[in-house]
Amino acid sequence: MVHLLDNIFWHALTGPQAHWAVGSGGARRYAPGFSPIVGFANPQRPDFDALTPHCGPDEHFYCAGWSGPAPAGWVVEAETTMHKMVWAGEAPARDDAPDARPMGPEHLDQVLALAELTRPGPFGPRTIELGDYFGLFDGERLMAMAGERSFAETLREVSGVCTHPDFQGRGLARRLMLKLIARQLARGETPFLHVMSDNTGALGLYQRMGFRTHRESVVRVICRH
Repeated sequence: MVHLLDNIFWHALTGPQAHWAVGSGGARRYAPGFSPIVGFANPQRPDFDALTPHCGPDEHFYCAGWSGPAPAGWVVEAETTMHKMVWAGEAPARDDAPDARPMGPEHLDQVLALAELTRPGPFGPRTIELGDYFGLFDGERLMAMAGERSFAETLREVSGVCTHPDFQGRGLARRLMLKLIARQLARGETPFLHVMSDNTGALGLYQRMGFRTHRESVVRVICRH
């Protein structure tokens, strides 16, 4: 199933996450409130005509695998590359985060504040509905979180990984990731993740943990104008 990573958001949005998607033809996006991500049936020839009616002029979207010129009515605001990484390690031997709390609506204000501060990637107020999210707390203060976003077939994404600057350097995010990875492997799933190519610290950490790069892909932020 690893080949699905080449166009994972399309497979997720037209498959098991279709009930959280809007779009038509060869284009889908997560519904408003979720992570602002779009997927195309053919990333090399994206169907913007099908996407446009489902997007507001003030919305900004992440789009992977497309590097052609922007069509009329759209603008590319940012462009970089990211690694699509898939788990190739052994199952974690133990739960390194037994004290992690499942994240729910009661934690939303803290979740959004941490995401706004640390920018772990495209995030919205409903993103935590896409999978399991766990957080580590200092009293009632959220120190770090990690969760799940897209999935298709047996592939399940580890996402939203971030640590408050006051608590960095303690291995908190790694502990949360290993908790998620162990749970996914126990369900017969294959963990994967995305990491920006210039985030060399995170890239090295994920490699040491047991992830390997499936491919490097262009990623853009786009919007209507």
